[in-house]
Amino acid sequence: MDKNGNCPFSWNKSKKVLIVEDEQTQRFFLRKHLVDRGYEVIEAEDGQEALETLQADPEIRLVVTDLMMPRRDGFSLIEEIRKLQIHYIYILVQTQRSDEATMVKALSLGADDFLIKPIRPVELCLRLKTGERLLKIEKFEELIFFLTKLAALQSKETGSHLDRIYHFTRILARDLARNEPSLGLTLSVAEEIAKVSPLHDLGKVGIAVELLHKQEKLSHTEVSCLQEHVRVGGGLIKEVYAHTESEYLFLAQEIALLHHERWDGKGYPYGLAGDSIPVCARIVALADAYDAMTSRRSYSLGLSHEEARKEIVGNSGKQFDPMVVAAFLRQEGEFSRIKEQFRDNGSPLYRDMP
Repeated sequence: MDKNGNCPFSWNKSKKVLIVEDEQTQRFFLRKHLVDRGYEVIEAEDGQEALETLQADPEIRLVVTDLMMPRRDGFSLIEEIRKLQIHYIYILVQTQRSDEATMVKALSLGADDFLIKPIRPVELCLRLKTGERLLKIEKFEELIFFLTKLAALQSKETGSHLDRIYHFTRILARDLARNEPSLGLTLSVAEEIAKVSPLHDLGKVGIAVELLHKQEKLSHTEVSCLQEHVRVGGGLIKEVYAHTESEYLFLAQEIALLHHERWDGKGYPYGLAGDSIPVCARIVALADAYDAMTSRRSYSLGLSHEEARKEIVGNSGKQFDPMVVAAFLRQEGEFSRIKEQFRDNGSPLYRDMP
């Protein structure tokens, strides 16, 4: 904050805030401070008018509402917003009643945060900044989903393949978080790695379709061209990461660029070896290899689980990190179950297992 109590950041002029307040003086106060900070402010005198406004303008994602109002009060408004919303709407409640029961009721119905009247402009500003961060997270996840689908369309992968990569990666990462403390993985990071793992082949959008689906043996030049997908994918995600600094995208960039590196240093694109390969890429390398080995292709019937297991164990310390192989062996029953559960059938992404 500067010496005048203003927040030291700039707001996008297109951001809209809906003020829901039956007292005209309070609406004027809120409008003044929000407009000064670059918001486009829309007003409603009660919950009913607010609902009609939200239905007419889906770009409104931030709501500041009183609780005690005529026609429809703030409690009912919160409840209806949560029932009807398509995209998440951040709800900041303001009221003169500071008792715990009021706060608990509003929050339990779906309010995100709470302010007590009289409202301090600085506090209002900072709490809405929190709302902005939450909405950005939602946009990051939407972007990840879109990029994953884009890569799948180019390489003609099924939703089931992406489901399997997500679940294989999740199982390995969670196992390593529990059993290999030296890696420094937490269960939270394990979930993030799994969430972005289907982006590993994003770079295939930059490879000629004819080359991606060629059934004949590839020439040395064609192999080199195909291997460029890791640089393409890593570069695309790096550009987005530079603008967002999202932890999700940092992991996604490492996975896309480095999931074809090998533990023995004979992989690509850089020939990294051992611990110099990020653990997220080492995990996805095994998950992707297992799925490739056990999947039916136009040029291959696919290996059985037992045959794939033998290949993975035989390449421990060569292609694969021995700790990741050990995690695979601890979880191989789950790998078999996932392979069966998510057969190739054009499914949607990230289905949960029963």
